[in-house]
Amino acid sequence: MAGLRARRGPGLLALSAIGFCLMLQVSAKRPPKAPPCPPSCSCTRDTAFCVDSKAVPRNLPSEVISLTLVNAAFSEIQDGAFSHLPLLQFLLLNSNKFTLIGDNAFTGLSHLQYLSLANNNLQTLPRDIFRPLDILNDLDLRGNSLNCDCKVKWLVEWLAHTNTTVAPIYCASPPRFQEHKVQDLPLREFDCITTDFVLYQTLPFPAVSAEPFLYSSDLYLALAQPGVSACTVLKWDYVERQLRDYDRIPAPSAVHCKPMVVDSQLYVVVAQLFGGSYIYHWDPNTTRFTKLQDIDPQRVRKPNDLESFRIDGDWYFAVADSSKAGATSLYRWHQNGFYSHQALHAWHRDTDLEFVDGEGKPRLIVSSSSQAPVIYQWSRTQKQFVAQGEVTQVPDAQAVKHFRAGRDSYLCLSRYIGDSKILRWEGTRFSEVQALPSRGSLALQPFLVGGRRYLALGSDFSFTQIYQWDEGRQKFVRFQELAVQAPRAFCYVPAGDAQLLLAPSFKGQTLVYRHVVVDLSA
Repeated sequence: MAGLRARRGPGLLALSAIGFCLMLQVSAKRPPKAPPCPPSCSCTRDTAFCVDSKAVPRNLPSEVISLTLVNAAFSEIQDGAFSHLPLLQFLLLNSNKFTLIGDNAFTGLSHLQYLSLANNNLQTLPRDIFRPLDILNDLDLRGNSLNCDCKVKWLVEWLAHTNTTVAPIYCASPPRFQEHKVQDLPLREFDCITTDFVLYQTLPFPAVSAEPFLYSSDLYLALAQPGVSACTVLKWDYVERQLRDYDRIPAPSAVHCKPMVVDSQLYVVVAQLFGGSYIYHWDPNTTRFTKLQDIDPQRVRKPNDLESFRIDGDWYFAVADSSKAGATSLYRWHQNGFYSHQALHAWHRDTDLEFVDGEGKPRLIVSSSSQAPVIYQWSRTQKQFVAQGEVTQVPDAQAVKHFRAGRDSYLCLSRYIGDSKILRWEGTRFSEVQALPSRGSLALQPFLVGGRRYLALGSDFSFTQIYQWDEGRQKFVRFQELAVQAPRAFCYVPAGDAQLLLAPSFKGQTLVYRHVVVDLSA
């Protein structure tokens, strides 16, 4: 048996060798394995042509440099749709029904040279959609229904600077651009910057006045809060970008808290309906407010507003008195206190004051609920205000404010019953420019933010209206509605890069809105 096993060994080895050689011959004749290809596509090693695909095919050869999709059964090209084909050079997506393209649909296609999106249903394109395509030579966007609004402004800019060859494309809308060549659209025709007032902070308390002020390089806000018997001082936190509690001055019936910084010293005039009005001084050593002096209660009986100003280097404040027996009065700073300087307007239920320093002629306008507003002009000879005339266009006014637009001066007057008025100074008299519906209005305020002029107009019976000044028409146009209950003042506060509008409310919370600029082309 051993000899037999010895004789069979070499034969088996020979047979094994022959079998191995035959296997090598068969293997050498076998054709290469075909690259993967989805059922809806025809593929070679470096091309793919797909019809009726339900999505961008994923199982394509990674070496594909040319992809064509025809009559695709989907309408949106999603982000990263072709990132699995990094060597792609030619991408033909024409004659489909694409309506949306993801912001990053073409990410990863750094080798793409030719892109055809022609004859689809595209109305807009994501901003900078072609930025990743560094060597794109040809782009075809013809046959789409492009809406040439702010969303394609970037495309107009890109077409003006790109080295890519782009076939002429045309606008389908809006009507003023219909059939215009996109490449020829002037950028100045795109008005894409708009603004908005968004709720920024809610102060959980009612208030009836708000006065911002700077002291020792910090921003503060003084609020009259009769509901909590105080003048509340808030400080702007530049880190947290919020208004924070800072201090309080006792004031059981405060209607106005007016801060004044005189010779680097901080004073707050506290006007109250009952219990007298006072002036407080901030003591930096004790870091607290201390009472400095009383305001004569026989002269100021029912204060409604305070206005502070400077004339020829001297500081003054005026108090509007709304009682039958009181008088609107002027006080002047002298050495160590404020002293009565002039009784202006008695027995007229005055409601508001506005100081206007224009043309070198300081004026004080006093509004009243019982008669037309009165204009006083400062006499440098007498060092007093002298009655100059009345604003006869309105029989009464709750609030009076002013602004300048170009070379013209305007007055804004709110009325509780009847329309509020916008008047323009014509050199010798005021003329009415505009009437604004404002039943129940006790407060209004024009203000300027970054070159845009607004008017906030409140009401006790409806929402606050924000108007924007139309320079061409020289009128205010309705801009936005704010849900503010019974506002008693509006206060514009520039806080660093945050432009704020405060709306103290008599019945609800005090709301802080932020002015934001929105680029619709972004």
